[in-house]
Amino acid sequence: MIAYVTVGADDIARAKQFYDAFLLALGYGLEEGAEGLSYALPVPEGEKPVLPDFYVKPPFDGKPASAGNGAMVAFEAQSQQQVRDLHAAALAAGGRGEGQPGFRAAYGAHFYVSYLRDPQGNKIALFSCDPNEPGRDD
Repeated sequence: MIAYVTVGADDIARAKQFYDAFLLALGYGLEEGAEGLSYALPVPEGEKPVLPDFYVKPPFDGKPASAGNGAMVAFEAQSQQQVRDLHAAALAAGGRGEGQPGFRAAYGAHFYVSYLRDPQGNKIALFSCDPNEPGRDD
């Protein structure tokens, strides 16, 4: 099981603007500290945390942050409309588009996805895979 994912950022304030634009809408809470940003889903009393957590931090070695070539983090939205809305919000908050919301021939008929780059260049996907919504072939 993946416990957490961390991406590097040199400008934490700019990264916060980008990630807040969609992670808060997906139900993540935010804790800010000197070490960066920590996003986690709420934990009902007496239950185990829903993993993974997502961290945005300056690199530990003090060198500039860089995006991983081939690395991507995907976040599941509740609907195709939420994918579109959060994609637009993330672009407005400083992200760069890497693929408009829609279906992709390489994936299942209900896999609706958009791709973005955060201000540091990290690749992010927002997707929905609800079989109750229209699919690619409908």
